[in-house]
Amino acid sequence: MAKVMPGRYTATLEGSYVVFIIGMRINQLWAVHKWVPMARAMGNMMEELYRHPELGFLGSRSSVSLRTITQIQYWRSFEHLEKYAHGPLHLKAWRAFNQAVGASGSVGIYHETYLVEAGHYECVYVNMPVFGLGEVGELVPATGKRESARQRITKD
Repeated sequence: MAKVMPGRYTATLEGSYVVFIIGMRINQLWAVHKWVPMARAMGNMMEELYRHPELGFLGSRSSVSLRTITQIQYWRSFEHLEKYAHGPLHLKAWRAFNQAVGASGSVGIYHETYLVEAGHYECVYVNMPVFGLGEVGELVPATGKRESARQRITKD
């Protein structure tokens, strides 16, 4: 179990960054032969990203529900993310998805990309383990000029 950090914290990250939400939805549970390879491909890509920080990947958090796997990823820049999307491992996985699943409807995939400008975000973590932006940025006490959401999101 992750260690809970008592108190109120916020996270800072120098410069702009990208939040990339990506996932897959299992539309046909019995189509195991369609969705297991997709989940494995994602695992292979995550392994590569964690092994090579120079690719611009900062970290991620995964969430699994009955039919959906979601990852919230943090990237140094959109250029890093785009370059990875055009790289060999991702292109191999994308081609495999299109060949195996295509428009069959058995598996769905999605992503959302958000460019976060420096200083245009806020977060707070109260009695939480290190989480979210705090995992890839620096955790600091949410006190003084970081006390309220308004103070945290307003550029100095």
